[in-house]
Amino acid sequence: MKLVVVAVGQRVPDWAATAWDDYAKRFPPELRLELKVVKTEPRASRTVDQCMAAERERIEAAIPRHARVVALDERGTTVSTQQLAAKLRTWQGEGGDVALLIGGPDGLDPALRAAAHERVRLSDLTLPHAMVRVLLAEQLYRAWSINANHPYHRE
Repeated sequence: MKLVVVAVGQRVPDWAATAWDDYAKRFPPELRLELKVVKTEPRASRTVDQCMAAERERIEAAIPRHARVVALDERGTTVSTQQLAAKLRTWQGEGGDVALLIGGPDGLDPALRAAAHERVRLSDLTLPHAMVRVLLAEQLYRAWSINANHPYHRE
């Protein structure tokens, strides 16, 4: 099974790329973490709706076929680490890939959010996109560690 994070935005600071790589390599072979980066639509001469629609097309093209789609959304369901671990168990039981979507500067296109199987809120805080990638990778790894009885997570 793959956890595919589809993120809008090409450039992240070196620390974020390093942190992402560190967490991604920790996953076991049967549960891989992959990042697919899609281009941010230039905001200069287009409306927000046009930009989000263009980004939606790029995101949709990056989602693996038949994947469960989880939109990261500030209006989504708040989940604890334990609840994320339970979701991960469910997703693994279903057997297919899971695509976790991180939108651009204005978020995800409303139609894409509505079409997602789930909408999850990572935090009540507003976070920069690079931080969201790292936080998501760490929490997915932590969720796996809980399910695998690995000592990474401590209560």
